[in-house]
Amino acid sequence: MGYDVVALGELLIDFTPGGTSSQGNPVFEANPGGAPCNVLSMLGRFGHKTAFIGKVGEDMFGKMLAGAITECGISAEGLRFDADVNTTLAFVHKLPNGDRDFSFYRKPGADMMLSEDEVSEALIADAKIFHFGTLSMTHPGVEAATKRAIGYAEKHGLLRSFDPNLRPPLWGDLEDAKKAVRYGLAHCDVLKISDNEIQWLTGEEDFTAGVAALRAEFDIPLILVSMGPDGSRAYTKDLMVEVPARLNPNTIETTGAGDTFCACVLHDVLENGMEGFTAARLERMLNVANAAASIVTTRRGALRVMPTPEEIEAVL
Repeated sequence: MGYDVVALGELLIDFTPGGTSSQGNPVFEANPGGAPCNVLSMLGRFGHKTAFIGKVGEDMFGKMLAGAITECGISAEGLRFDADVNTTLAFVHKLPNGDRDFSFYRKPGADMMLSEDEVSEALIADAKIFHFGTLSMTHPGVEAATKRAIGYAEKHGLLRSFDPNLRPPLWGDLEDAKKAVRYGLAHCDVLKISDNEIQWLTGEEDFTAGVAALRAEFDIPLILVSMGPDGSRAYTKDLMVEVPARLNPNTIETTGAGDTFCACVLHDVLENGMEGFTAARLERMLNVANAAASIVTTRRGALRVMPTPEEIEAVL
């Protein structure tokens, strides 16, 4: 039974601010989260078959997450449970400028405990795209599992999609983070990278100069730069297309916006392949991705509240 997209990485609970209680205490909502499954959930809305590889704790949150991804149509065939280590938790703090700050409860967290021998080659072998990030490369065991999965994807000729999704608090040393990102760059066909990530990685303030620096070293056919309120860009070998953001007055938080964007790009690749990129196609791809991301910013959490194609078309 082949899948369109298989993703590996973190599945966790995002505690997002939900106001204050009658006693004046902060209230948090326990939202299922984790970038890879957010991407898969949005792909499911487009009708694609998806599967997830990762690990949660054998606790109430782990069971809740397993139920949530299944409810979103994501196969849990590759999900493992850890009897000794709790499900990873992330508390999201909204900063005055609209950005987010994360407090992770992950010393260790179950997502870090995935081992090489728990990665199923058969699950990856039949898929079309393998998607990954760097949260599954912060510690040696799960890093080995990620690299094993990438190896299977390459052995079986899958397209590889990479979103660094850098979370500095999870790295003891940002030089290690740089090494992990560079590994991802050397092993991907589609790169989705944010404005601050590309500046951090290349030292170039200008995004086009940053992309040129990446291109000089890595052969990545399709690069997407998400620029938050400034919109997004797509770069292929000979094209650069920029589309403005669709800022939504009802935005409450940006969790999952980048993942939603990434999924829309992968949807286009699944529908139209990696050949024949034109300016019109890239513009359409970015418009769909920006519209979908703008809808997610009006909802708490991401995994369970991805927009439908009809909602996206309504915004367009």
